[in-house]
Amino acid sequence: MLSRLVCTRPLVSSALLKSALQTIPKRHPQQQVFRQYGREVKGGSGTGWTSRAERMTLRERAMAPPGPNAYAIGKGALAGGAALGLGALCFYGLGMGSGTSTLENSHLWPEFVKQRIQDTYLYFGGSLAISAASAVAVFRSPRLLSLVSRNGWMSILGTFAVMIGSGMLAQSIPYSPGFGSKQLAWAAHSAILGAVIAPMCFVGGAILTRAAWYTAGVVGGLSTVAVCAPSDKFLYMGGPLAIGLGVVFASSLASIWLPPTTALGAGIASLSLYGGLLLFSGFLLYDTQKIVKRAEMYPLYAPRPFDPVNSAISIYMDTLNIFIRIVTILAGGGGSRRK
Repeated sequence: MLSRLVCTRPLVSSALLKSALQTIPKRHPQQQVFRQYGREVKGGSGTGWTSRAERMTLRERAMAPPGPNAYAIGKGALAGGAALGLGALCFYGLGMGSGTSTLENSHLWPEFVKQRIQDTYLYFGGSLAISAASAVAVFRSPRLLSLVSRNGWMSILGTFAVMIGSGMLAQSIPYSPGFGSKQLAWAAHSAILGAVIAPMCFVGGAILTRAAWYTAGVVGGLSTVAVCAPSDKFLYMGGPLAIGLGVVFASSLASIWLPPTTALGAGIASLSLYGGLLLFSGFLLYDTQKIVKRAEMYPLYAPRPFDPVNSAISIYMDTLNIFIRIVTILAGGGGSRRK
């Protein structure tokens, strides 16, 4: 959960940086003159000519400007994941999977299980509404916007500390029905995350609206797959998803030092962007079935009541990370904008 919080911050700056870089006017190709000098290489078998480009060191290649296909692998992986998700939706939606699905089991649920799942998704919707309102409010306040837009080390570390601290506080407080300290901490955590992504409003309302609709389609489609699939189909994915989260987390941190204006930086940004989008889509499948399983198995007369807030935070973080990456791609941060 803490890694999912950290993965949100660097992508915001990367998206704005990429958009800004793409607005810089480029010189006409005829105005640029490139000269390549060959150097004679003497050997036992004769003489030959070797260009400097062929003798570039590994470091020079890594620091060179990215090529036109720098994001091709990421785009291909995303296209494959989308095709796989669409196929799974058709397969499980037609009832071709083995075993009983969550949708079939829902007819046998007692009322308290239905209430638990309903409360979870009510808190999930509330998190989205609070974050959206907070982002708009911060974006309209020049002082708050300049505060959350800073990219210095102290600002980044402070942002991480506030996000992680508020999330840990919200999840550690015992849940009780009504509005209490748990709900107040949950609302503050959602507002803080909304403030962190407020600089994304610079990309424009049209892109944000499209990204919101695309995110709704992705979340709705994956949730449908999770409900129509066998009830424990995606619960085995916890281990591989945790490993993938570590890779995306490391690439998100590495993007702070390696901007996407280099070949190595573009590869790391592609891993964090497209790989993260696939990863959090998988997390959404896993967390959806985990929420249902927890609502079914949690004892009715336990010392503490079922906690829908903590369950909602997991799918909320998945949705937020998916939304951020879709905005970045639409804004041109994933190499999708024409040169």
